[in-house]
Amino acid sequence: MANPLSTLGIMHTAISLVPLVAGLWAFYQAGRIDPRSPVGRWYVYGMILGVLTAFGLSSTGGFNAGHAIGILCLIAIAVGSYAQRIRALGGLGEYLETAAMSFSFFLMMIPTLNESLSRLPPSNPIGHGPDSPPVQTAVMIALLLFFIGVLYQFYRIHRRRMPPARPAH
Repeated sequence: MANPLSTLGIMHTAISLVPLVAGLWAFYQAGRIDPRSPVGRWYVYGMILGVLTAFGLSSTGGFNAGHAIGILCLIAIAVGSYAQRIRALGGLGEYLETAAMSFSFFLMMIPTLNESLSRLPPSNPIGHGPDSPPVQTAVMIALLLFFIGVLYQFYRIHRRRMPPARPAH
């Protein structure tokens, strides 16, 4: 069977593994993607390269939903990378950073799930494009995990910021 991916598609897939692995490692290691940490920088740069290479891919021959997701992802990465530098946000900067970086990871999962489920297993793919029920179900599960994850991350930030309990006298 001939490889259905173009050379750019293969390069894009390989590059896109960097933010996928870095993001998962950051969630495991720190509970969030911190764009200033070494693994966070790998995530940010890998995501930017992944999105840029995706712009050269199109099954329709023009601008498509994947390109729009890429643009949203770049915006989320920019917001997440600079949120704590915006003094007007005060203490909310860390929350915005965390939500934006997690949102960028969720956005990456949309085409990842679609492409993976529409290609694997090669002999009988689970899904058949973004409108197929298995792909839509997987994306909805990812969305649910995103919301639960962000709420948990916010809880962790809040708990860390709380002053220590004073001993009773």
